[in-house]
Amino acid sequence: MKRYALPLLAGTVALLALSTPLPGQLLAARDNSFAVGHHHLNVTDVEAHKRFWADLLGGEAAMFGNTHVVKLPNTLLFLREQDPTGESNGSTVNHLGFRVPDLHALVPKLKAAGIEIVTTEVVAGAESDVHHNTGQDVYMAFAKGPDGIRVELMEDKALDGITSHHIHIFTEDDAATQAWYVKHFNAKPGMRGPFKKADVPGIELTFATAGSPVKPTKGRVLDHIGFEVDDLEAFCKRLESQGVRFDFPYRRIESIGLSLAFLTDPWGTYIELTEGLDKL
Repeated sequence: MKRYALPLLAGTVALLALSTPLPGQLLAARDNSFAVGHHHLNVTDVEAHKRFWADLLGGEAAMFGNTHVVKLPNTLLFLREQDPTGESNGSTVNHLGFRVPDLHALVPKLKAAGIEIVTTEVVAGAESDVHHNTGQDVYMAFAKGPDGIRVELMEDKALDGITSHHIHIFTEDDAATQAWYVKHFNAKPGMRGPFKKADVPGIELTFATAGSPVKPTKGRVLDHIGFEVDDLEAFCKRLESQGVRFDFPYRRIESIGLSLAFLTDPWGTYIELTEGLDKL
């Protein structure tokens, strides 16, 4: 497994060594010892993803070294130009969820730009692109972005822009998956509608039982999710003492003030842990 992690580590170092500051971006990470940090995407067309995430959804496109990044509140999206092995649907991370202020205006905008809205395919009982989930009293829609990245959009009129809401993880055992993240990531368990969840600062981890076998995330359009951790070395030692195995163990890069490690959860979600990303 290290044959995959080493090139990614080198790319991360090159990226951050040339990066510009991220003031005020990872707010949850600055205020908490463990928080959401970033998602890493494999993309065939960087410009198509920039249009989707920045121009249409309202993120902020930026360059860090030679890598394109889209900045969202509490989450950075790293765009690596590499053909993905598959869509997010069918992997353990089925989709990413975001809250937006005006879903009814956004959906027609997405459709006019050629983005496929798949709400009626995804949500049982949905009869239109924008569906009112009566159980949670929220309007929602599902979009299929470039390279098949699936995104759930939920309306929150109190917002003035897009914000991250959840990472939806599908496995054969939602209860066991929830328990793993609660134990190892100190996440707070709960329920959202019919779904088990575990909250970490800045994002909700949502769990569902997959109706068919799912694949690991590594190599797909959503390659891995990331968390920012204070005292990462001690955190990794604790995980190891609990039997967690690392794809690439803790590494401190003094020249850029960054520490990182990579692991895969028992169901195939690839995870990067960082320390210092919120200070760059």
